[in-house]
This record gives sequence, structure tokens and C-alpha cells, in this order.
Amino acid sequence: MSLWEAIVLGVLQGATEFLPVSSSGHLVIGQELLSLRIPGVRFEVVVHLATLLAVLVVYRRRILSLALGVTLAPRTEEFRYAGLILVATLPAAALGFLFGDAIGSFFDRPAVVGVSLLLTGSALYSTRWALRRPLRAEFGVRAALLVGLAQALALVPGISRSGATLTAALWLGVAPLEAAAFSFLMSVPAIAGAGVLEFAALGPESAAIAGGAAWAGFAAAAAAGILAIRFLINLLERGAFPVFSWYCWGAGLAFLAWLGAR
Repeated sequence: MSLWEAIVLGVLQGATEFLPVSSSGHLVIGQELLSLRIPGVRFEVVVHLATLLAVLVVYRRRILSLALGVTLAPRTEEFRYAGLILVATLPAAALGFLFGDAIGSFFDRPAVVGVSLLLTGSALYSTRWALRRPLRAEFGVRAALLVGLAQALALVPGISRSGATLTAALWLGVAPLEAAAFSFLMSVPAIAGAGVLEFAALGPESAAIAGGAAWAGFAAAAAAGILAIRFLINLLERGAFPVFSWYCWGAGLAFLAWLGAR
């Protein structure tokens, strides 16, 4: 893999991981349209670590407060919030564990991605009305569980994780900025878990991750991820989150048309 290929792949991974357009869906589309193949598990480990770093950088104060609040200086509110993140993480973990092979088969059925992108676009568009409803600042156990169920749906390629979780949170009446914070903070165990599994798959080759192209991909993914998170937060503040629905609809329809015509 060349340096520029690593940078392009890193930017794509970093941006689509957080924007509500489905990184897994774009991977399938790229493979079908361009005969693109992600160059092995090593690179996946690198870019996953980079996207994790992006969340840690943007939400560093909140994460530090949570870490201190459940370890060195225990506080009830931090324990409660960490518990809600755990509750929200369980549905996707359980679904992946129980039906991992079946879910993996969706990646071999490109039409699933096209349909899923249309569904993602419809969900995003629905937030036009969700944003007009009375909003509150805090999460509860019920909201955390329902947002976790939305995250579990995103195991299907073409269903955006950030799109599903933010849409669910907004419809549950959570204020946009708090919805974004919870969505991205609950991605930390999900991304970290995926990275651990990929790292374990490397076995004795794990020490060979480093390299010029890998570091370029890491830097590109981290920078793109940070920019994507901040861009999405800005759109949420301005009530412009539904704009992504048009992209998902266009991408989904175009991909389905291409599949039908080939």
C-alpha cells in the first residue's frame, strides 16, 4: 500500500466513522465499484485506534471527568453516566456475539447496503420533526437502552451508527449536544472492542503494524475523525442534521441502480 492510498483510506474511515453515512456501507460500495480491498487486518487496527483517538481528543474533558469520577474520586453522577454507557453497549455486543456470522453475510449482499442507506436517510430526515419537540438535557436508563438498540441495528452495513443513535436520542427528547456526546462516548467501548478483536487476530504479526503508510493512515483517520465530529456537532447546533438524508438517499438509489444495470 502506498503512502497516498493509506491517507485516502484513512480519511474515508475517519470521516465516515462519525458522519451519519455508514462507514461499513461505504466499504461495501467501494469494494463493488472500485474493486477496492482494505489491505489486511493490520491497517484496520491502525485506523480503528485513530478513530478512537479522535473521540478521546474531542471529548477529553468529559472522559477525564468520567474516569476520575469512577476511580480516584468516585461521584454518583459519573457512576450513573458510565452505567448508562454500559447499558447502551450491551445490545450491540449481545447481537454481535449471537448472530455475528449472519450479520457478516450481509457484507456479501451489496443490495442490503443500498436499501439500508435508504432507511438511514429516512431516519435522518425524520429528525426534522424530532428537533421541534421539547428536549431535555439528560439520559435515563430507558433512553440509554433504546439508543443501544439503535446502535445494534448499525451492525448491518449501510445503517449508520451515529445516524441511528442520534436519531433515536433526538426522538427520545434528548437535547442535540447531549445526544452527540452520548453517541460518541458510547462509541468508545464499541471501537475499542473492535480494535481488540482485530489486534488479537493478528497473532504473532502484531508487532509489524508500524510503518510509514500505516502512520500516515493513522494520522489521516484521526484528523478526519476530529473534523467530522466537530462538523456534525455544528450541524446539530444549527438544526441542520437532516441534511445528510439527501446524501444517503442519493448514494443508496445510485448504488441500487448500478447493481441493477451491471
